[in-house]
Amino acid sequence: MKHFLIVMSIVAAFILSTSSMTALAIDEGISMNMGQPDYYGRIDPNGYPQPQIIYRQPRAVNRIPTNQPPVYMRVPRKQAKNWRKHCGTYNACDERVLFVQDNWYNREYASRYQEQNRSNHGGNNNNHSHGLNH
Repeated sequence: MKHFLIVMSIVAAFILSTSSMTALAIDEGISMNMGQPDYYGRIDPNGYPQPQIIYRQPRAVNRIPTNQPPVYMRVPRKQAKNWRKHCGTYNACDERVLFVQDNWYNREYASRYQEQNRSNHGGNNNNHSHGLNH
């Protein structure tokens, strides 16, 4: 029994160490630069001009109640077209998603976001939000 507990402790330590290495590897792909041209991920369009979206209806991979409000995301167009394949990258497979157009993001959202961020932080762009850098 003592041998079994030692082996299980070693296995548990191995699993924990590999899962934290995986988490570190995933974190390396996460960028904290919302408002930048290379930002991809969830955005909050409240307080900005009406988002221009790619598709009229929200996309959902899993069955999502229609009363659940959609989230807005900016992703590369190829990923939006094949959302089932890419939703996990953005942790959004259980969301109803509206994809914003790149030109709206760059012209309306990013420029205003950067301006507000500079104003709110004295020019120090430290308002971080997780997104993906591609």
